[in-house]
Amino acid sequence: MKHGISRSLALAALVSSLAACGGDNGGGTEKGKGAAKGDTGAAKSGNDSAAARPAVKYAMGNSAAEAQQCMQRRQARLDSAAQAMQADSAAKAPGAGRNPVFAKEQKWYPRMPEFRDGVLLPCNRIIVYYGNPSSKKMGALGEFPRDDMLARLRRQADAWAQADPGTPVIPGLHMVAVVAQGDPGPSGKYRIQARDKTVDSIYQMAKSINGIFFVDIQVGTDDIRNILPRFEYILKNPDVHLAVDPEFYMREGVVPGRKIGTMYARDINYVSEYLANMVRQHNLPPKVLIIHRFTRGMVPDAENVQLRPEVQVVMHMDGWGAPWLKYDSYRDYILRHPVQFTGWKNFYHNDTKGGGPLTTPRDLIQLYPEPLYVQYQ
Repeated sequence: MKHGISRSLALAALVSSLAACGGDNGGGTEKGKGAAKGDTGAAKSGNDSAAARPAVKYAMGNSAAEAQQCMQRRQARLDSAAQAMQADSAAKAPGAGRNPVFAKEQKWYPRMPEFRDGVLLPCNRIIVYYGNPSSKKMGALGEFPRDDMLARLRRQADAWAQADPGTPVIPGLHMVAVVAQGDPGPSGKYRIQARDKTVDSIYQMAKSINGIFFVDIQVGTDDIRNILPRFEYILKNPDVHLAVDPEFYMREGVVPGRKIGTMYARDINYVSEYLANMVRQHNLPPKVLIIHRFTRGMVPDAENVQLRPEVQVVMHMDGWGAPWLKYDSYRDYILRHPVQFTGWKNFYHNDTKGGGPLTTPRDLIQLYPEPLYVQYQ
């Protein structure tokens, strides 16, 4: 399978454009200063602008009791499908990712911590556009003009709502706020940070559609412990969540793009504990933490990831290729290593450039477990 490491070859081209967004100076405001050490409708025209129609309102959170009931329903769906398949001696085993018996054998769903009020998962599905506003090549977030992009996202979210009416959709924007690069840059850490005002502008854009916002960090040769505090100012908002990309978590000074990085459970647990403390201190609803993955080595000890009531961890199937290759990756790198919830990424261009189709919502709700976070790049 062709993996997302090919994205890193273009990272150097971002340096000049991102430098205009603040480079490595930690932003131009006081807020984060100095803290860092198919079913898509995507081909429609931009005339259907977000400004031309009222924003669609989606569910945002649930009570702990509701979340527990949703979890029981998802477990019952999986159990029922597995029992039906086992009872039919003539049943043909479904393809990778769609076999409920296999999912049960891998012990899905894992034991969950006690739910807290305000949780987004498992009652909802989060649908986001990914990218950086300074790059047309990093994803849909930066590829299209604002109104066109938001209209496309709305249509994508609506396609999910139609395919699975029983699961409310929460739209969102997922911004790579720290981008790994091939040059050491002013910090010498092979990463560059967007200014606070740029991050804030995308956050406000997400709010304009009643959506949520994800800050995504690619650490380069730095350490997440040095970078995460720089974004505490915005993570204090109840509708802002976090993602960390192991692909660009480099070790021993290896330059991003020369190999795929690694994020150990101890790093994920640090992030989770940091977010949990913030949730408790500021009386926030639980945070969602996205961890990208498309190889085993990206998170080699996933079984040691600690779950906390204040943080909902999504192991997100990244990487691009034909649908069958992606299903294989979902099975091998997500289903075989249960953590908590699962995610899936679709690449509008890379997934289809070989002539194959983009996986649709109807395709993905056939997976066991079905992804509750879906990202479009």
